[in-house]
Amino acid sequence: MKTPFYDIHRSFGAKMLNFHGWEMPLHYSSGIINEHLNTRTNVSLFDVSHMGRFEVKGIDAYDCLQTLVTNDISKLDNNMALYSPICYENGGIIDDLIIYMFNRKKFLIVVNASNREKDLEWIIKHLRSATIIEDITDKIALLALQGPLAQSILEKAAIVDLNLNQLKPFNFIITNIFGIECIISRTGYTGEDGFELFFDSSKIEIWEKLIQLDSKVNIKPAGLGARDTLRLEAGLMLYGNDIDENTTPLEAPLKWTVKFEKNEFIGKKALINQRIYRKIVGFEVLEKRVARHGNEVLMNSKKIGFVTSGTFSPTLKKSIGFCFVPVYVNPNELIEINIGGKLYKANVLSSTRFYKRK
Repeated sequence: MKTPFYDIHRSFGAKMLNFHGWEMPLHYSSGIINEHLNTRTNVSLFDVSHMGRFEVKGIDAYDCLQTLVTNDISKLDNNMALYSPICYENGGIIDDLIIYMFNRKKFLIVVNASNREKDLEWIIKHLRSATIIEDITDKIALLALQGPLAQSILEKAAIVDLNLNQLKPFNFIITNIFGIECIISRTGYTGEDGFELFFDSSKIEIWEKLIQLDSKVNIKPAGLGARDTLRLEAGLMLYGNDIDENTTPLEAPLKWTVKFEKNEFIGKKALINQRIYRKIVGFEVLEKRVARHGNEVLMNSKKIGFVTSGTFSPTLKKSIGFCFVPVYVNPNELIEINIGGKLYKANVLSSTRFYKRK
């Protein structure tokens, strides 16, 4: 499958790869590290149109979604968004997603590309009779403008006065960009300030117009490689690596998304009764080696877990990652990671967040 911007990616010299059936840019000619650093210091443009997008409407839409997700959508006002896992009855994570509420009868859900069909099937299975869901992934394009200069760029792109200072994180507005109707959400997956733009998938000129908007600002396209290193530095989970159907939100650093005080939701009983034996922690490799997903984690020569994500941090200039370990493992304890058949020491950290913007 191809996003609406496939030909543009090729024209920008992107190295493409197949990502869950989508032909996506891994990086452009500047490379992953430069794209990463540009996002941290300037602004980068990401094509994230591979993410699944569902529209849920009907008089029971609110009640239906409140039952499906672990987080509490009663906290939302109109034009607000919420991050939440969605779980099976046994507490295993089906996916992590973002819900955008226009009103209690109309919602937009953004899901991971790898889980689009599975999520749609699960939601349809639990829909109430007065609620309908439509997969609008092919109808609506999605771009992410991320970095400290993202706000000034978008304000210049608006055809009417637009003060984005009033748009708080996880809030969205409907406005015009270059004369094209667009939903602008203050969300992203990089740890930087930024915005995600939803608009008609035929209006691909938005990409070129954003890139060319300000010659003084170095707006660069960025691919999935930088997206992964950025999210890892920011302590954000990746479905399929860090969390999956065999993981619960209580084992991952997602306990804050499980609202036991609300009425019944799918997985609530299992999560209330779950005994936690393992957890995801952040680590820093003390030698010049990069840990990768699946590497064994040992302590005192005994295997105790495995790496879920690992990378070299372009911002911090060190090897970092997440791993599953037993709950008895504490911050500042040393573990060993098997990388290529050799053990390398790593320090367990007190947080899974390595970077926080100023």
